[in-house]
Amino acid sequence: MFPMVTGFMNYGHQTVRAARYIGQGFMITLSHANRLPVTIQYPYEKLITSERFRGRIHFEFDKCIACEVCVRVCPIDLPVVDWKFETDIRKKRLLNYSIDFGICIFCGNCVEYCPTNCLSMTEEYELSTYDRHELNYNQIALGRLPMPVIDDYTIRTILNSPQRKTE
Repeated sequence: MFPMVTGFMNYGHQTVRAARYIGQGFMITLSHANRLPVTIQYPYEKLITSERFRGRIHFEFDKCIACEVCVRVCPIDLPVVDWKFETDIRKKRLLNYSIDFGICIFCGNCVEYCPTNCLSMTEEYELSTYDRHELNYNQIALGRLPMPVIDDYTIRTILNSPQRKTE
């Protein structure tokens, strides 16, 4: 009879503990329900990305030596490097360079391992289009630098922090 009483007491303690955990979870849910919604009007308000944000890749054609390190370190062999070997100077001459951002996973390996620093990451995150073939950027499109969100006077910037005040 004694083990039966301790079993009921143990069951009672477990029930009270479970009810307490459920109550704590419900209180967190209610505290979030009292917050006002924060709506960002996208084309006119944009988030300022962090310093370590990996956006679109910028390419400098003049610095590239066509070594194809970016292709070898890419997990999906994405960059396409077309070059021609110049026999008189015994060097490769870069003809075309392209990256398809519809397939790119933005890992940044190509940027990290480039020996001439001709690749860099920008803060551009708006790579949306209706036709996925428009995301295949050649060296001309990769060479264009996007306008920073901070410098654009038509856009109100919003800091990307969890303690942001609502209006």
